[in-house]
Amino acid sequence: MNKFFKFSLAAWVLAGFATGCSPEPTEQAASEEPAATVSDPVAVIDTNPLRNAYFGDLHVHTQLSFDAYLFGTRRTPDDAYEFAKGAAIEHVSGFSMQMKKPLDFLGVADHAFLLGMMSTVADPDSAYGEHEIAEAVRGATDAAGSGAAFGAVLGYLGRIAGEGKEIDLDDRDVMRSAWQEIVEAAERHNDPGNFTAFIGYEYTSSGPESQNLHRNVMFRGSEHPNLPFSRFDSLNPEDLWVWMDNQRAQGMDVLAIPHNSNGSDGWMFQTTNWAGEPIDAAYAELRMRNEPLVENTQVKGTSDTHPMLSPNDEWADFEIMPFRIASQLSSQAPGSYTRDAYLRGLLMEEADGINPYKFGVIGSSDTHNAAGSFEEDNYWSKTGLLDIDPFRRGSVPLPTSSPDEPEYGDPASQYWGASGLAGVWAESNTRASIFDAFRRKETFSTSGPHIKVRFFAGYEINESLLSADNNIELAYAAGVPMGSDLSRETEGAPHFFLWAARDADSVALQRLQIIKGWIEDGEPMEAVIDVACSDGGEVDAETQRCPDNGAGVDLNTCATTSGSGAGELMTVWQDPNFDPELRAFYYLRVLENPKCRWSTWDAIRAGVAPRPDMHTTIQDRAWSSPIWYRP
Repeated sequence: MNKFFKFSLAAWVLAGFATGCSPEPTEQAASEEPAATVSDPVAVIDTNPLRNAYFGDLHVHTQLSFDAYLFGTRRTPDDAYEFAKGAAIEHVSGFSMQMKKPLDFLGVADHAFLLGMMSTVADPDSAYGEHEIAEAVRGATDAAGSGAAFGAVLGYLGRIAGEGKEIDLDDRDVMRSAWQEIVEAAERHNDPGNFTAFIGYEYTSSGPESQNLHRNVMFRGSEHPNLPFSRFDSLNPEDLWVWMDNQRAQGMDVLAIPHNSNGSDGWMFQTTNWAGEPIDAAYAELRMRNEPLVENTQVKGTSDTHPMLSPNDEWADFEIMPFRIASQLSSQAPGSYTRDAYLRGLLMEEADGINPYKFGVIGSSDTHNAAGSFEEDNYWSKTGLLDIDPFRRGSVPLPTSSPDEPEYGDPASQYWGASGLAGVWAESNTRASIFDAFRRKETFSTSGPHIKVRFFAGYEINESLLSADNNIELAYAAGVPMGSDLSRETEGAPHFFLWAARDADSVALQRLQIIKGWIEDGEPMEAVIDVACSDGGEVDAETQRCPDNGAGVDLNTCATTSGSGAGELMTVWQDPNFDPELRAFYYLRVLENPKCRWSTWDAIRAGVAPRPDMHTTIQDRAWSSPIWYRP
């Protein structure tokens, strides 16, 4: 393996360590302690009953995450919040990271597993200063040292697991101190009405062969437990949900958001529980109570759908990461993507009247630099020292290769992308209002741009909304928003109201699409239907596709076609194939015009041709949460 990439596999973040690394599921000590409580300050906040769009990131790692620390990151939760509010912060390699515009909310989600431990291990005067991994951890100051440190930690954990021993780095005092640092930073930066900072963390579980089962856990307010529930307590997500129920019983509402289902090898959306038994009503209720949302796009790929699952969807091959997390093993598509999960849920509902997969969607970054990289032309990837150089992320030839015969590395980060963001419709920019939007699933996701999306369905919605000044007020009165159920009211078909607005700092919009899924004769079915076209185009009745709007990209400069695309698209649509007897879901997908992918920007800046086996352009997009039709 090339010397530059001998540790690239380790950089896949986060290792799906063998199950032997953790003890058998136990009741967490923290659940026996009284909850630490801090009251939110009382403030008068302007509210909008028709709700505003807010954009945020609920998946940010700082130096308190063991892997981020090993990647060289030394940015704190405070730094992460300052970045989210629009400030520039410094990358470990020395350059300045800053977005084109700030976010509205942020949740730091450091790994509860080994929380805060690496800086303690690196301290020669600490109780762990002479630990077998300490010297390697202290050496994580350049790319080689960072890779070696990560390899050393993984090797240590794997050996301990193989020997059946308990990990001697499970120091709850260190974890408690780091957790308090996260809590205090969120309290400092939470500014009701202006910026929302959520208290949260990542629960990092996995199957025995790197099947990703990670979740981000977010609390509604200032109330929080004294310790987070981690994989040291149990690898079984069902135990996490029971713990969350216990927190809720103590007055702390909390939700978990699964991510990287694309790397779960089918484990994220199974038809059985952890014990391998068929899913029942109790499981479905427990899961939906605690996991109303799923993160369907982030730096390690997009989990909406896969070409193997949706062969008739021309846009399914979008930022696909084909492997499990921290592994060269392939990840099977069934059970790993959200559209497939929606269909599985309908099948279970058809057969048994239960559905554990009626979730909304958000995006987030999963940055390990304390700063999400959302923009194709302003991209710094994910893993600190390990992938900051373009050749280390596979987009330009290796420095040792010949210009005539370019040789590329094969790191995991070649599959990564500048994604993603969480969007919500909430009355105000406050913890309570945004969290309540999470609960009711009035959420959407984007692959990076600040695209706004609205989606309603109802039997009283009609085309008069398109010309009404108060169309959103009418839509709420006449129907239900994204994330909702629509019950059968008449024999006729409901209408859908769809609207999207572009990000002024990105390219224009190309089309609006409906994604429909249903069960027919016991078989899952899906359809992708264009419903609104830019540039005056009309949907072809036979192909259900918009005409080409002529948008293109100059791959020599990344200049995009001027004058094509729309700033706003809006329509009212009725399903011509609606069957009132069949359960179905519908969600909205918005596509931008094409533009250069980050890897093409890397190549242009390096003065080389784009790597031939990478996509040169990208059509960034947004997805609404579904509306479920119930006969």
